[in-house]
Amino acid sequence: MSKKRVLVGGCFNSIHLGHIYFLKESKKLGNELFVVLANDKNNKKLYSVTAEKRKKLLEALNIADQIFIGSPNNKADIIEKIKPDIIALGYDQELPEGLNKLKYVRIKRLANHSTKLQKSI
Repeated sequence: MSKKRVLVGGCFNSIHLGHIYFLKESKKLGNELFVVLANDKNNKKLYSVTAEKRKKLLEALNIADQIFIGSPNNKADIIEKIKPDIIALGYDQELPEGLNKLKYVRIKRLANHSTKLQKSI
C-alpha cells in the first residue's frame, strides 16, 4: 500500500497555536507530512527568522515527517522531488502559479489564531 503524501508550505516565523492546528489538520489528510519553509531570500517579513532556526523550531514540534527549506528561485523544485498527493493550504494561502493541476485542500483558520493576532510560543 502506498503512502499518501501531504505537502504544506509557509514562513512559520512565529510559531503559534494556529500553525500547530494547521500542521496537525494537514497531517490527518495522509500518511506523511512534508513542510517546505520559505527560503530566507523569499521571507521578507519584518519579524523574519532564519530558515535554519525555523526548521529547528518545527522539528521540535514533532508533527512533520520531513522539513525542507525551499529553493530561492523555483518553488516547483521541491514539489517535483516530493511528488505530493495533496497540498494543504492555510486559510490565507494561494496555490502557486502553475500548480493548479495538483489536488489541494484548504485548512480553515483556528478561531482568531493567526500570526498577526497571536503571540508566538
